Amino acid sequence: MMRFTGSNGKQAELAFGTAGDVLDALGLKKGAIAAKIDGCAMDLSRVVETDGEAAPILPDSDEGLDILRHSAAHLMAQAVAQMYPGTRYGVGPSIKDGFYYDMEIPGGITEEDLPKIEKEMHRIAKRSVPVERRAMTKAEALEWFKEKNDPYKAEIISELEEETVTLYIQGEYADLCRGPHVPNTSCVRHFKLLSVAGAYWRGDEKNIMLTRVYGTAFGDEESLAAYIHRMEEAKNRDHRRLGKELDLFSLQGEGPGFPFFHPKGMVILNNLIDFWKKEHTKRGYCEIRTPLILERSLWIQSGHWDHYRDNMYFTEIDERPFAIKPMNCPGGMLVYKSQIRSYRDLPLRMAELGVVHRHERSGVLHGLMRVRCFTQDDAHLYCRPDQVKDEIKGIMDLCRFIYKDVFGFKYTMELSTRPANSMGSEDQWKIAETALQQALEETGSEYKLNPGDGAFYGPKIDFHLEDCIGRTWQCGTIQLDFQMPEKFDLKYIGADGKEHRPVMLHRTVLGSLERFFGILIENFAGAFPYWIAPVQARVLPVAEDFVEYGKSVAQTLRSWGVRVEVDERDEKLGKKIRDAQTQKVPYMIVIGEKERESGAVAPRERTKGDLGSMSLEQFRAVLDEEFSPLKK
Repeated sequence: MMRFTGSNGKQAELAFGTAGDVLDALGLKKGAIAAKIDGCAMDLSRVVETDGEAAPILPDSDEGLDILRHSAAHLMAQAVAQMYPGTRYGVGPSIKDGFYYDMEIPGGITEEDLPKIEKEMHRIAKRSVPVERRAMTKAEALEWFKEKNDPYKAEIISELEEETVTLYIQGEYADLCRGPHVPNTSCVRHFKLLSVAGAYWRGDEKNIMLTRVYGTAFGDEESLAAYIHRMEEAKNRDHRRLGKELDLFSLQGEGPGFPFFHPKGMVILNNLIDFWKKEHTKRGYCEIRTPLILERSLWIQSGHWDHYRDNMYFTEIDERPFAIKPMNCPGGMLVYKSQIRSYRDLPLRMAELGVVHRHERSGVLHGLMRVRCFTQDDAHLYCRPDQVKDEIKGIMDLCRFIYKDVFGFKYTMELSTRPANSMGSEDQWKIAETALQQALEETGSEYKLNPGDGAFYGPKIDFHLEDCIGRTWQCGTIQLDFQMPEKFDLKYIGADGKEHRPVMLHRTVLGSLERFFGILIENFAGAFPYWIAPVQARVLPVAEDFVEYGKSVAQTLRSWGVRVEVDERDEKLGKKIRDAQTQKVPYMIVIGEKERESGAVAPRERTKGDLGSMSLEQFRAVLDEEFSPLKK
């Protein structure tokens, strides 16, 4: 007899039954698409072999959405199989906000074909086709997919270590999968196919290019509609389109993955950098700069050679092998070692706006969000063990100030622990993980635990920003590292006169300046806050007679430090205002006869509209009220 305790506190005994039977006995089956029995997620139809705690997996939970979307990927694959005979299947996982499937489709498809596939998916869903889990030996599965002429599944199976695998069968369609899945296709009703892209099999450019179809699915129609609305809003905010329209940056074929920043884009970047430097100086950081190219032996010593060389670029100088840096930390080690350090020097906070290069595959490049060359706002903090927790708290406070106070982002934190490819002892990892966790808990910070996702040299806290349409972006990180100080034999002289090993903190706040720039473009839809806007004011003479006065007004504004343009075109005022609004200029200053005669201006604010006629000094007071973290 098996005994079960439900998440509702009820208890039940069964001699035999499925996961669905267990939930039914506990009064928990309503609305469930799968079950969790003794901590294991499983199909409702799967026979339970062990007792324990039992809970339903509902479609609106994170785990339920993952199952629902994975099942939607199978539903899409079944529809494609019926519409395009001979299709062969790669992989079709659920991902953040949706799912995709990589397929070799005879003749190929375009986005114009997606509505037809959706229609077929709805038809199959209405039939309530049962989803059956079937276990078989590895040899049987290989034979199954060879008969179906599907080399991709056969390749995956041949590499598995398990001798028993599972297939999920719905009607005439079958897929290799661990599951779990929904009980039948009617559970997948609220979905949308989004786009078509190319994807190399297993991400290898030497392999065949498959067709990747992206989609999403939700547990209810309202959530799906809200998501589609967010995606439409995201298209309107696409930083690549706005970057071109606002003349901020460009992407050129001669430099794939290497963005070109135009004058207006450089204004934004330089303001970001000025703010970053000012704030770091206030918080006791010193700034360094390390070379772009360093000898290969340094990367072997740091461990990057073993863990990261596939993402690095190489060159040769004087017949010696060198690498272009993908990270700043090894150079920072050499700066630390350039002189003897005392315990009185610690904590030593070294910041670097370091340009790094990483070899990203062409298929994953995406505007400013995924590039091959970017500026990392790095810092490496060297401290005594007793200083670690306070330094972590200091970094957390810096992140809060920049994310929330300056840019208005909501954000969440995630603690990532020891990965499978880690360096160092278990004891060192425990100490490092405990220090990060205590800093989070002592500051009352909410966080999510992400087991096994730390860096190879240490655990980390990641910061995820939420933009104004609900998307999240991973930006800042704090990584506690005992390994680099060991590898580079870093030391300081303690109060006892003996040599000691410092603890090292790696951290970024903005992450990549380029990526953060892209996030700002999309978050503000190009309408940047006044302090960072590339053009803060545009003078709009209503006729040619007033251009000279307009120029004198502009010159006065420039003397105040305002970035200003004069629209001298022979156009009607309405068009000049519309063009300035399209360019997201914060202030439009109308100049006519009345303003020229009285030495006044008639400003319009981007969101508030006409502010009325006022003197230049009154307008200066308006501008002085604008927020800027660059103010002294």
